[in-house]
Amino acid sequence: MPTLRRLVAAAFSPAACALAAVAQAPAVLTEHRVAELRAVSSAAVSPDGARIAYTLTVPRKPGVDEDGGSWTELHIVERSTGTSRPYVTGKGNVGSLAWTPDGTAIAFLAKREGDKASALYLLPLDGGEARRAVGLETAIQAFSLAPDGRRVALVAEEPADPAVKQRQDKGFKQEVYEEEERFARLWVAQLFADQEKPRKLDAEGHVYQVEWSPVDDRLLVSRAPTPLVDDQYMRQRVAIVDGSSGKLVTSIDNPGKLGAIRWSPDGARVALISAADIHDPAAGRLLVADAASGGFFDALPGYAADVDAFAWQDADTLVYLASHGCETAFEQVDVGAGRGENLEQIVAPGALIFSSVALSADGQVAAFTASTSQHPPELFSMDRGQSAPARHTSSNPWLADVRLAKQELIRFRARDGLELEGVLLRPLDEVAGKRYPLIVYVHGGPEAHEQNGWQTGYSKPGQVAATRGFAVFHPNYRGSTGRGVEFSKLSQGDPAGAEFDDLVDAVDHLVGLGLADQDKVGITGGSYGGYATAWGATRYSERFAAGVMFVGIGDKVSKVGTTDIPDEEYYVHALKRPWEDWQFLLERSPIYHAGNSRTPLIILHGKDDPRVNPGQSRELYRHLKLRGHAPVRLVFYPGEGHGNRKACARLDYNLRLMQWLEHYLQGPGGAPPPPELDYAESPSVGESSDR
Repeated sequence: MPTLRRLVAAAFSPAACALAAVAQAPAVLTEHRVAELRAVSSAAVSPDGARIAYTLTVPRKPGVDEDGGSWTELHIVERSTGTSRPYVTGKGNVGSLAWTPDGTAIAFLAKREGDKASALYLLPLDGGEARRAVGLETAIQAFSLAPDGRRVALVAEEPADPAVKQRQDKGFKQEVYEEEERFARLWVAQLFADQEKPRKLDAEGHVYQVEWSPVDDRLLVSRAPTPLVDDQYMRQRVAIVDGSSGKLVTSIDNPGKLGAIRWSPDGARVALISAADIHDPAAGRLLVADAASGGFFDALPGYAADVDAFAWQDADTLVYLASHGCETAFEQVDVGAGRGENLEQIVAPGALIFSSVALSADGQVAAFTASTSQHPPELFSMDRGQSAPARHTSSNPWLADVRLAKQELIRFRARDGLELEGVLLRPLDEVAGKRYPLIVYVHGGPEAHEQNGWQTGYSKPGQVAATRGFAVFHPNYRGSTGRGVEFSKLSQGDPAGAEFDDLVDAVDHLVGLGLADQDKVGITGGSYGGYATAWGATRYSERFAAGVMFVGIGDKVSKVGTTDIPDEEYYVHALKRPWEDWQFLLERSPIYHAGNSRTPLIILHGKDDPRVNPGQSRELYRHLKLRGHAPVRLVFYPGEGHGNRKACARLDYNLRLMQWLEHYLQGPGGAPPPPELDYAESPSVGESSDR
């Protein structure tokens, strides 16, 4: 046995003291902890407002679980007690929550044991097991329960032709591009009627959304001419069809991109989120249509914000969530007079960043998913008349023990005087008067915007970078959403013009504040943010010391010919076709400026990306490699598309993102860091860095 002297010596050895110091150090956020983050992803209020069902997104453990996307669980909160109970957990996915009209069960979509595809399940609240209510040969994509609680309208693809499967089994696996997509159709079925096959309605087009009328058998649907993504974006329109035949009753010709659609409680009107016109980059206008004529009006004309989600409070009142720049609000408007009036803010812009809203049947209880700078989306609710929502969930209780950096809203002016804003994370343990390396994170779209809520994810350095001594800025450059139609159109027809000059102006502002070190500025982002990163590493190379490009654009000419959304590119971005001005698009391509690059750049891309072809990254890599002026590395993710879905690819991306930025903004620079990664978590995860 060891002597007392040996035990004491071992306890106070340098290794033991180091481990003890790590154990006692306040926790900070790391890439591996980011991979564990859970979030509330949707919510549905019971008709009487007593309960809220919600889905919880649970990431798989990289390298431990079978690789894949996150799982989703079903939980229900009793509002009277605040108690939350898990109802459907484990390695599966639950989605599209809806309460039965009598409130005795919760309906959801899931692919469970024995299912060939996602089916509709009902979970009774009396303690019984979830039962399969309806299944089709293909996955059910959306559903809406009838008011009688016995029938359901479904959206699902048509079954594959058996002859095609037979040919494939013999080796004939050729693919005819854009001509073999299967249409999603409308179906009506009886619940728990296994002997009665669901009936396909004779409705035109590829269907996306469906909602059963609250008063009769009309169905509110959105549909596009074909299943192509370009049609989904640019030609998805609203219609009311007969629930028995599928025949058209009323057309509602929304003028551009489409968001959610909802019946009014009396079935007389329809509300929808739509673009203002065909050139509006995003659906953010709140329209109200007459269900009989299809005529509509804008409930918030001239509104310098964007509507993100809504619900009917009653037959004459809409409540909605709105983005006001980097913040959100919960508001209501009266629409009973055939116009929008009496606009009221129920919850003013502030710390909560709302992402979804649902109401009880009487409109007296609202449930939200919302994040703050301190946590990812959680479940909140409030009664009518209350001043603020109450929080119900804590999906990541360990975050309470994690030290987080300060986050704030920053406003500045571009070189032409336009007022812009963004979200800044300051370095953890910031020292007054000290300059820090800066990471500019550029959002994609550009029809998107940054909000002053949770800003950390597998592709967003956020708190992980702030912990390690970086400042991180998320600018809402011109063309971003959240500030109305006019602002979102400011970048159209001018790719990589004033919109990307705004990024440099943001850097200059932070340098002027005394925070950023102008010689240690990195840039990163995905999709259009990847395009911005490539532009920063080539055309603006003298301003950026490192870049991490994700699923980005390298060649504006070839991008149009290889994307699945060429019409979306034309209508809401370019405003002209490539053949109208080849030279202009070439000069706005990062490959054109590759000879100017002195910025170390790592390029990462999903190998199966249909939106921005991976050839965009290969092309830019080759041009930079041939010039040889700066380090460049290209990483492909097999099986991933326009963004990483699987746990291992997400962790790999996060680790490479931070490795590259630390190496070139804080470390030795020079030759790239080794391409191999150590995926084991460091034993010093509790320590922070003041570099």
